Amino acid sequence: MTMGTFYEFFAGGGMARAGLGPDWTCLFANDFDAKKAASYAFNWGVDHLKIGDVAAVSTADLPGSADLAWASFPCQDLSLAGAGAGLKGDRSGTFWPFWKLMKQLGEEGRAPRLIALENVCGALTSHGGKDFAAIGAALSDAGYRYGALVMDAVEFVPQSRPRLFIIGVHRSQPIPQSLVAPAPDPVWHPAALIGAYKGLGKECRNAWIWWRLPMPPVRNTIFADLVEENPQGVQWHTPAQTRKLLDMMSAVNRAKVATAEKAGRRMVGTVYKRTRLDETGAKVQRAEIRFDDIAGCLRTPSGGSSRQVIMLVDGDKIRSRLLSPREAARLMGLPDEYRLPKNYNEAYHLAGDGVAVPVVRFLAANLLEKIISVPSTGKIAA
Repeated sequence: MTMGTFYEFFAGGGMARAGLGPDWTCLFANDFDAKKAASYAFNWGVDHLKIGDVAAVSTADLPGSADLAWASFPCQDLSLAGAGAGLKGDRSGTFWPFWKLMKQLGEEGRAPRLIALENVCGALTSHGGKDFAAIGAALSDAGYRYGALVMDAVEFVPQSRPRLFIIGVHRSQPIPQSLVAPAPDPVWHPAALIGAYKGLGKECRNAWIWWRLPMPPVRNTIFADLVEENPQGVQWHTPAQTRKLLDMMSAVNRAKVATAEKAGRRMVGTVYKRTRLDETGAKVQRAEIRFDDIAGCLRTPSGGSSRQVIMLVDGDKIRSRLLSPREAARLMGLPDEYRLPKNYNEAYHLAGDGVAVPVVRFLAANLLEKIISVPSTGKIAA
């Protein structure tokens, strides 16, 4: 059964495509990164794939009329770790060439029925909310009603990864009333999102929808379930390397390891190295560990500092190593059949820059597919 058609912008390795599933048909995919695009082609084929800057894409490259345009546009300038350039930055600013295409499709009578935008939650507060308001104004000016949700991948996979999803619906597309809530739901609409909504102009608020979604399913996996005993692409640390990691821990974090040693079962913790101030005020590098059965948010490695390390504690036996590429892929909900790059950094980048697959599936099943199952009233230029 064919559910719908879509364009996938900033496609990476095609994780939005994986989440939408086989009932959706991809008409076009684009990414600037040749290495990620190679993984996309390896897993999905080269049909409809255009590698290069989104600014070089024209509407002539976009076949037909898509039900959905998905854009997980770059987050670096909107994230708390970024330089704060926002939508004016070189990377996150690529939203605007994408949006130019959406407007041109509307002028051609080919406006997508749905537009899904995914980014970090920093997009809510970037430039005091002005970047979020600019996206809202773009959607409403082009004839889209829209709303936003904050969805954390931890509801579906054992990784803490909250992300912002903005879903716009073209004015020619009826919306089932069952999908519209009268007020924000704290499960999907946290305080930061409500605050961003309040900062919108009147016209943007008039176009706003509080999306109604069901409660997420109960997650049935923990991080330990995803860990490989014989990983590919990484090696277990030597005892000396593990000891060095333990020595970098504060008393509080070392106590967590001691508690794990007494747990009576294999415990898997995740470790990040962070710069902290010691008791004298000097900067020192610390190893901080968590044993809550959840991995920290995958981030792309830069200089090695943000690579996630795992520590396995089984009684008095303690081992450590880098998170493997396959484990990173599993934390994003990618199936083991998904073929990863052989290079460690490329595989980790692919996962860390992606969108969690089961989050997309949940959003598709409970919102996107229910909307496009209602016939459009016709194509209306935006």
